Amino acid sequence: MNRRLVAVFSAFLLVVAGCAAPVADPSAANDNSDAAVGGADPDPDPDADRSWPEDPPTDRLGWEAGYWYDESIAVDQSDGLNDSEMEAFVARTMARVEVVRELEFEESVPVEVVSRAEYRNESDASTDPVHSDWNDQVWEALLLVGEDRTIDEVFDELYGGVVLGYYSPSEGRIVVVSDDSQPTIDRRTLAHELVHAAQDQQFGLDRSPSTQDAQLAHSGLVEGDARYVDGLYEARCEADWDCVPRPSGGGSGGGSVDYPVFITIYTPYSEGPTFVSDLRDRGGWAAVDAAYADRPTSTEQVLHPTRYPDERPVEVTVEDRSSAAWTRYDTDPAADTVGEASIFATFWKHRAVDRASLQQAPGAYSPYNYTAEPSEGWAGDAVVPYRPASDETYEANPHERGYVWRTVWDTEADAEQFERAYVTDTLERSLNASEAGEDTYRVDDGPFADAYRVTRDGDTVTVVNAPTVAQVDEIHERS
Repeated sequence: MNRRLVAVFSAFLLVVAGCAAPVADPSAANDNSDAAVGGADPDPDPDADRSWPEDPPTDRLGWEAGYWYDESIAVDQSDGLNDSEMEAFVARTMARVEVVRELEFEESVPVEVVSRAEYRNESDASTDPVHSDWNDQVWEALLLVGEDRTIDEVFDELYGGVVLGYYSPSEGRIVVVSDDSQPTIDRRTLAHELVHAAQDQQFGLDRSPSTQDAQLAHSGLVEGDARYVDGLYEARCEADWDCVPRPSGGGSGGGSVDYPVFITIYTPYSEGPTFVSDLRDRGGWAAVDAAYADRPTSTEQVLHPTRYPDERPVEVTVEDRSSAAWTRYDTDPAADTVGEASIFATFWKHRAVDRASLQQAPGAYSPYNYTAEPSEGWAGDAVVPYRPASDETYEANPHERGYVWRTVWDTEADAEQFERAYVTDTLERSLNASEAGEDTYRVDDGPFADAYRVTRDGDTVTVVNAPTVAQVDEIHERS
């Protein structure tokens, strides 16, 4: 489980600025929602005299906190937002999100604007060192983050510089990160985070599955819904709504981006909107709503929407064959599942797939294409990290670690493709591994310098990693 993936973050600025896929609302051309919610017809001249409908006796779609979705508001962000401007901006955006998403807010949503420096300070939360060490082995098993750094360090660099904002389910509030000296809010970011608030109020966002792949899959629905809606929202701004101008300039706040890790955690934002669009095509917003009671369980389902909900991942187990010198971590669960999207990122990093394919033939609402032969056909996997059984050895040798990673594939041919991409393209070509015994390879230099045993049995491939060739059998004895 990756606790850093549990948080519901908004889309990354880097991607919003340059990689957001266009979204067209199929109902926008013949939108009758004005009459349905009791608002006036959109006026192309926002400065003209308008008379707005009376406030409804009870709450309804398209009206929030005294503002109709198509009502003009006086908001000027050139000198920041004052309290009255913030109130009007948030309330009207809530009303508009209701119209687009056809989902009612049950209560108001507090919105706070913080500087990027304040956000970095707030996000410097302490972590469980045992879990962090265990999680480092999961990312090392993916050959994405080696022994020269930790995944927490990578996330701190990435999130600290490129996050636009987030919604906190535990607090029921939105925090928007501003790079301006005076507080401003990007309208699309605000709409995105308000979708999360509506999701939380209607379906609940305070639970998370236990594995990395399932977390990314759940986020594929949650973030995909929000990204899809914020795209529809922005399309209405460009077509017929009078919208608050987006702040000029801005940037990523100087964050460092590890692109292969970014590709992994960006999966929900890239592939989620197409997944949600597919659900909506099947049965309207009701089908999207229903998915919250039966959320996707693997990134395979998000990457290939036709496999949802029927094609579930198989349960993969790894029997403990370690010697007395090694033990599993005292974590619950002891194993993680990384899934198809993370495996794609591994092969993309090490050029086992054509890097240009990432931006070739993406989904209708996706900037990237995560489909590749060595990672497609995934049926399930389990990564079990190992550490020295002696606490003294464990604490004195931070790189004395290992893992067993077992993957199961739909067919033997799929397993062969994965094995070939892992051994030939990744270990031997990318990491300069040399043969060190039967099915065993050694990487001598770099952050992934270790011993690896790779075996295939039909549709199952098992990778055993250890600091030395002699220790491979100590971590997982051959059957």
